[in-house]
Amino acid sequence: MNASPRTAHPAGGSSILRSRAWVAPLCWTAVLLDGFDAVVLGAVLPSMLENGELGMTTAQGTAVATAGLVGMMIGALAMGYLTDRLGRRKMLIGAVVLFSLLTFAAAFSPNVLVFGILRFLAGLGLGGCLPTAIAMVTEFARRGRGSNATTLVMTGYHVGAVLTAAIAIAVVRQFGWQEMFVLGALPALVLVPLMIFYLPESPSWLASQGRSAEARTVAEHYGMSIEHHSTAEEQAEKVGATMLLAPGWRRNSVAIWIASFMGLLLVYGLNTWLPQIMRAAEYDLGNSLGFLLILNVGAIAGLAVAGRVADRITPRIAGIAWFLGSAVLLASLAIRLPLLGIYAMVLLTGFFVFSSQVLVYAFTAVNHPPRVRATALGMSAGVGRLGAISGPVIGGTLLTAGLAYPWGFFAFAAVGALGGLALTGTKTRHELREQSR
Repeated sequence: MNASPRTAHPAGGSSILRSRAWVAPLCWTAVLLDGFDAVVLGAVLPSMLENGELGMTTAQGTAVATAGLVGMMIGALAMGYLTDRLGRRKMLIGAVVLFSLLTFAAAFSPNVLVFGILRFLAGLGLGGCLPTAIAMVTEFARRGRGSNATTLVMTGYHVGAVLTAAIAIAVVRQFGWQEMFVLGALPALVLVPLMIFYLPESPSWLASQGRSAEARTVAEHYGMSIEHHSTAEEQAEKVGATMLLAPGWRRNSVAIWIASFMGLLLVYGLNTWLPQIMRAAEYDLGNSLGFLLILNVGAIAGLAVAGRVADRITPRIAGIAWFLGSAVLLASLAIRLPLLGIYAMVLLTGFFVFSSQVLVYAFTAVNHPPRVRATALGMSAGVGRLGAISGPVIGGTLLTAGLAYPWGFFAFAAVGALGGLALTGTKTRHELREQSR
């Protein structure tokens, strides 16, 4: 049954109901801009440090990266909570507007202090974008395809990262670091109007808020079923975010947070410092930026495979396998190989490392009911941001001490192993339901 083309619905008051096909591309593009913005600092840092831009030192570069990640942590925690109360649509649009404006402003920073403050404020929007977009695509995904929907939308992050690395190779030396931040902000001028006009509100979220008639209108138009959950979950949901630490859920939550900590440590440690670590291994700047690009190309391929595997064997089992694969490959990067061989190893490492973290998100999304889904994702991303902060700090510390190569890779390999170990302590939503009976 299709609603009238002019039917009012809760996506935006009197907005026109549109095709379901718009949801995933709009969320994917928002995550692409998130990926571009989150990786842009790692792409420009080598040039900024080499040329003394803004008078920046390695320690200050680490501090700026850390400031942005602290902002992301706060943004993920706050916006995940607000998304479960105010709606997926409003918060996703707000997140894109916030980080795009502040990214643009960073290009005009007069000194390192202002640059760091703007990166912190942009981080608030960046932190809120991922949990909101993942909650949205999970709830619009076809039944049994939640993990694949999560990993596919996260390919946007890595396409953004690949674009950042590729554009940086062409732009930074020719024009300077400022142009990268301007380029990262401009696409929002097109994306935000499209989101306002075409992005609906999730019927699962509407139903979780007691807005059943609106939820049915949207669900019928988009050919969806509204998600149902057990009586025990309904009772637990009445206390909101405290459900995550309620008996039965607490062990899962803590394990998810640990795995997310380890996964984001790897993602941000490598994206921030891989070019510099490879320079420490005596590769030139062009090849070092190439490694960052290839790492994220591998990530895109890994996500395309990981989601399909996770829908077949559960995101929990897939996540464990991907974390352990990451550990082996990261340790292998310490082996000196010819240039072609090391590029192949970096590609394979990207295939496993970044999917590991996204499989944590996939597990979180499909194993929490709608009323707390964005909160659970926000907590996973927010607590995990402590790992994201630790990654650049560890990389920067090892670089400063002259130990980044090869010990940085061994340290990151240990982190991957710990992430896989943490996921072995989780249970699926079905197992938790059975346990509560």
